[in-house]
Amino acid sequence: MKFFNRILAVILAAGLTVTSCEFTELDLQQNPNAPGPEQAELEFLYNNIQLSFNGFQRGTVGFSGYYRGGNNMGNFTYNNSAPATRGNGLWSSFYAGLLPDIDALIPIAEAAGSDIELGSAKIMKAYAMFTLVDLFGNVPLSEAGQGTDIISPKADDAASVYQAAIALLDEGIANLEGTNAGAPATDIFYDGDPTKWITLANTLKLRAYANTRMVDANAASQISAIVSAGDIIDVASEDFTFKYGNQRNNPNSRHPWYNNAYEQSDAAYIPNYFMWLLAEEKGIRDPRTRFYFYRQRSNSLTADPNAYSCIYNEGAPDVAFYPAHYAAVDPNLPYCVATDDGYYGRDHGNGSGIPPDGPVRSVYGIYPAGGNFDDSQFEFTQNNGTDGLLGQGINPVWLSSWTHFVLAEAALMAGTGGDAKALLEEGIRQSIAKVRSYEAQLDRNKQIGSLPDGTPILLGEALLDPLDQATEDYVDLVLLNYDTAPDDNARLDIIVKEYMIALWGNGMEGYNLYRRTAMPTNIQPTIDPSSGNFIQTLLYPSDHVNRNANVTQKTTDELPFWSTQDPSKFNR
Repeated sequence: MKFFNRILAVILAAGLTVTSCEFTELDLQQNPNAPGPEQAELEFLYNNIQLSFNGFQRGTVGFSGYYRGGNNMGNFTYNNSAPATRGNGLWSSFYAGLLPDIDALIPIAEAAGSDIELGSAKIMKAYAMFTLVDLFGNVPLSEAGQGTDIISPKADDAASVYQAAIALLDEGIANLEGTNAGAPATDIFYDGDPTKWITLANTLKLRAYANTRMVDANAASQISAIVSAGDIIDVASEDFTFKYGNQRNNPNSRHPWYNNAYEQSDAAYIPNYFMWLLAEEKGIRDPRTRFYFYRQRSNSLTADPNAYSCIYNEGAPDVAFYPAHYAAVDPNLPYCVATDDGYYGRDHGNGSGIPPDGPVRSVYGIYPAGGNFDDSQFEFTQNNGTDGLLGQGINPVWLSSWTHFVLAEAALMAGTGGDAKALLEEGIRQSIAKVRSYEAQLDRNKQIGSLPDGTPILLGEALLDPLDQATEDYVDLVLLNYDTAPDDNARLDIIVKEYMIALWGNGMEGYNLYRRTAMPTNIQPTIDPSSGNFIQTLLYPSDHVNRNANVTQKTTDELPFWSTQDPSKFNR
């Protein structure tokens, strides 16, 4: 009875942490009636921790709206986009889900000698601790999770929580090194391979020191030491991703972006700025464009005029009009539509009502959402989940390409060693290769048109084969721009922009990158020039403030402890 009461407690806790769109892969949970009670409890907890961790990480994707890198900020002012209620779900998923579950697992795993579950759970907890600090600043840790003994835990200094997370990573590594423990019954991320979990832990330390390089005199040497040791995520086989399924019901195991764009409702808006970065900014099209986005129309400018919400002119976009505050940043920035050949989303901070533009919007593509590859067929995608890869995409938590971009930034700005240009190139190539790996799931012989003489135009020959040359052209252009950049700030801007593009599908790393560098410098401003101050960190969640007697609400102007940027750089 004691065992089943514990199981019930875990189920109730899990109910606080996972939203309906993230509660997937239930069929992967272990049957608690088959193995012995202690082992069953361990496997149940471990499986639930991994699912909850993915839900927690997916909960950060929306913050990419602030840096125009994935989601649209659908409010005219920053303050309206970040009320105190915004952080409630993420806060609860850690303090009512991951934290108690991992703290419950640790003694069970220690007693059972289950080092892989023990070490990897600590690594996931450390990631979540970093993330809470990155979003909120000072957060409870030392007094958290004490139940009725401490009902109003005090916040710990943000820098000390970072250090505690790094120490927890070291503990996890120690648990995993040299272990001969058997693999967990289910390890969603790394299939029970302790060496890959160690590689992830080292990479998360690298991530932490990359964030703190401006405030920690030892960060550069720590980065150099981690790189010298050689055990970081630097090849795609080590990527840390959550893999979604293609099942529609009982449970819905599909990528959340697929659920959003390929069922019956209009898809969420993709930022015009982000699509423009790939499709138009450089004068050549990024090889990843057709994988990232799917166009439902071939022309962005010919829909019913009532389908647009351009703010400064009524009806369809007026090519003769352009907002002056856009031109002050970059006269080439998109306005109202991303490009005229079908890439259509929304400008940053457009909080107006939603027009009937569902069939016009570009939607999430084959990568990472498991949707359609854009083969220029321009078909409507709200077809009850029957299109593309049926949602069998990934949640990219950390990819090998990102490591190279981080190292390029550190080499250029912190003197950590290595060739920043070579690291930049490797990051681009690995990102494109990751995305293009989805070609293996496409039908190269699919007919997408015909020549005048009736000869069929096939997908492989027409759109996939040319990507080899397109990749080389793209890399050559970026490296040429890097070579001709006037100074290191301009070179950093190039690195940041390429890193941002590679981050498609991940909100947290892009939000950190933008706050760390205040780049790209030509980022699209808010459509309302009086939008207020950029959100540097979130307000404490309203649930936390209302229930904790030791909380004093903060402001959204508080920088992350690791940032020394001038806040005025972000107010555009």
